[in-house]
Amino acid sequence: MGLAGAIALRDSASLLPRGFWAAVSVWLEKPQVVNKRLSGSRIEAERRVPAPAVAGHRARPGRGAGAVEGRTGQGGKGTGAEEGRRGDGERGTGAEEGRGMTGDGGKGAGAEEGRGMTGDGGKGTGTEEGRGIAGDWGQGREEERQVTAGDGAIPHPTMLEALWSDFSGMIAQEDSEMPAFIKELEKENQPETDALGLDVVLRTLFPKSHPHHFSVQWSKEMVIKDTFNGTVTFLPLEENDEGKYQIKKCNIYQIRLTHTKDDEWSVSILTSSPENWVADGIVYPKRTWLGNELLSKLAKWSTEEKQSEFKSTLSLISVAKYSRVYQELKKKYKEMVKVWPEVTDPEKFVYEDVAIATYLLILWEEERAEKGLSKKQSFVDLGCGNGLLVHILSNEGYPGRGIDIRRRKIWDMYGPQTHLEECAIRPDDSYLFPNVDWLIGNHSDELTPWIPVIAARSSYSCCYFVLPCCFFDFHGKYNRRQSQKTQYREYLDFVTEVGLKCGFSVEEDCLRIPSTKRVCLIGKSRTYPPLQEDRIDKQRTQYINNRQSCTGVTSDKTVGSNQCDSHHVVNCVVDQAVELECAANETKTDGDRVWWSGFQPREKVEQVRNCAALPRDFVDVVVLTVASLLLNATQEKPWEHTLDVHLNTWNKGESLSLREVAEHLDKETLKRLKNEYGGLQTLLRNNHQVFEVLNGRVHIRDWREEKPSKRTKPEVKRRFSAEAFKTRLCWFFSHHPDGCSLTSESCPYAHGTEELRQPQIMKKKKHP
Repeated sequence: MGLAGAIALRDSASLLPRGFWAAVSVWLEKPQVVNKRLSGSRIEAERRVPAPAVAGHRARPGRGAGAVEGRTGQGGKGTGAEEGRRGDGERGTGAEEGRGMTGDGGKGAGAEEGRGMTGDGGKGTGTEEGRGIAGDWGQGREEERQVTAGDGAIPHPTMLEALWSDFSGMIAQEDSEMPAFIKELEKENQPETDALGLDVVLRTLFPKSHPHHFSVQWSKEMVIKDTFNGTVTFLPLEENDEGKYQIKKCNIYQIRLTHTKDDEWSVSILTSSPENWVADGIVYPKRTWLGNELLSKLAKWSTEEKQSEFKSTLSLISVAKYSRVYQELKKKYKEMVKVWPEVTDPEKFVYEDVAIATYLLILWEEERAEKGLSKKQSFVDLGCGNGLLVHILSNEGYPGRGIDIRRRKIWDMYGPQTHLEECAIRPDDSYLFPNVDWLIGNHSDELTPWIPVIAARSSYSCCYFVLPCCFFDFHGKYNRRQSQKTQYREYLDFVTEVGLKCGFSVEEDCLRIPSTKRVCLIGKSRTYPPLQEDRIDKQRTQYINNRQSCTGVTSDKTVGSNQCDSHHVVNCVVDQAVELECAANETKTDGDRVWWSGFQPREKVEQVRNCAALPRDFVDVVVLTVASLLLNATQEKPWEHTLDVHLNTWNKGESLSLREVAEHLDKETLKRLKNEYGGLQTLLRNNHQVFEVLNGRVHIRDWREEKPSKRTKPEVKRRFSAEAFKTRLCWFFSHHPDGCSLTSESCPYAHGTEELRQPQIMKKKKHP
């Protein structure tokens, strides 16, 4: 037995041991949060079992699995305290609904409501009280137990029973190859009246595919949770030549919570001896990784009071299916990264759309199975942008099209099978889709709140999927109303409310995409029968009008004053002039109803407002002003000499906050920067050669301290770096009082006009 690591905890907020079990649940059900080489896990079965009998000790009578169903370990102290045992049928992991344990915007894993200890919401399989291990699960049977791999072999609960029986036999015979901590499962010092056994879980781990591995096999583990003693033991399983699963005697580890005294605790990880630990770098990393990375996360989560505002990642679909399909699509469409013609980051946009497409494919597959459909769903992507999502879905056999106000260069690369239209969508009766199954809003900006309305009015069977990003109301920019929530959470609640008012049952989920805005909202069923459509549509109209009148909206995109404290506007006082304007919006134009005349789609020609279009002389003045400010700030302070005289001969300047820098700029300059996205900070970051902005503070960039990136750059970025070498003048060589900190040979910028190279025009590879 080896100690991989231990961390002392101080629990001043009385979060332990409940927080520990919530943290364990994350590692059990969402291991990819810590181990980035996994794509997820699946709980196959759960059981409550009596403790195994160690040699020399007789199993306690009256401990059949069926006699203890419905108890959780959520409230137990876990290290000798007796209070907090519960019999209310909640899960034994102790995961609280909404706890922010995942570190990725999701809620704490394992918090599904109503899920019982068996993994299927039901009772333990042992139905006769008072039966011991051998009598309940057939430990004494003469026939060989068939614990077979594969979906068509035996049910997972039966597999778990067989594995537990085999494990109990190993403990009873004191197998010398098992770690010593195995024998401590549910110690005998536990009070007999409270001795209610162990929780046993069978889980499957899904590794990510790796370019150097031809096939990555799923792995299974049996996990034993001893709530009373505060331990969780992980036993890997292996498949033998006969296709049966059995317990491996290596790579066994245990997570342990220990109560020291008062509010002092410790969490530790014990493992098999070093000679019995075989690291594969994927499912089983090195022991040092367990003691450092995993242990630190568990310790942090165990005493974390913050509660997440969001759902667990991929909570509405099968993680196993998602992992498989995502790897297939990623491999299929990875070439798009190399030929991406847009100015946006190809890796982010390609793999994000692959992930969104994967989610929709699994969601639609499960919908067809649920409704007994065979035909693939049709779709329209409103505000489709680069159209890649439409391209992937169409290639996978789903009939659909994308619509956007502005054509993109990449559209020409997709081919005729991908249907994309350049058109401005307006929310009125002329833009309904009665023959479409799903409407998609992937970062659809001003169309986002209208998509549930368009779906509801298109047909009773039309569903929608929206991934909100920028905050828009029906009329323009969204105006915050609730300061106690984050702006993102408040906006998601607003879009959810729109769906509810339109008559949808709205579901929320978190996608696994490289974005901070990754919560999607799905409306795929209605809360009313078809005969009530007219009545519900009047409610939709009233809701839209009330929201517009509460913000004092005019017919342009300017957001008026905030008149309401919440999204509910029943008691809102509406100005008479605004009432007349709202009524005018219900007029008919050539037989088509105009839902809201003040709606304005985005500009067809996208305005550049990231400081890149500012005049060069204006930017140069700001850069020189800020640089002088930082350099002069150093002269006002006594120089601190160190042993390295060479480093101190070049003036690095002081760091100042963005606020301090702004205070030294004139009002006209600040006014001009305010019209740009990001303002002063964006301008300084655009001038990467001169400045570094970290945590809201501005620094002069010291190129001697620049470290090469650990990640291998894509081919297109490597080519760009090589072609850009010495194509621009070095700002420090021309303006810094000490010149450039690098020599001419090592500086990527030109030291004088004689070193300047002619910029090379990069030729993009043609799409086959």
